[in-house]
Amino acid sequence: MRYKLSITIDEDTILEIQNLLRAKTYRNKSHFFEIAAAKLIEGSKNEK
Repeated sequence: MRYKLSITIDEDTILEIQNLLRAKTYRNKSHFFEIAAAKLIEGSKNEK
């Protein structure tokens, strides 16, 4: 199941994300944030 979220981020961050999207690094913003969240979750598990 997927959930719709609303977030607020600073302009510099969204510009960097848009550059990555243009470079086809990620399919879309949702894909970018799913990957980012997975990496943060994995990192926090490794710290324990």
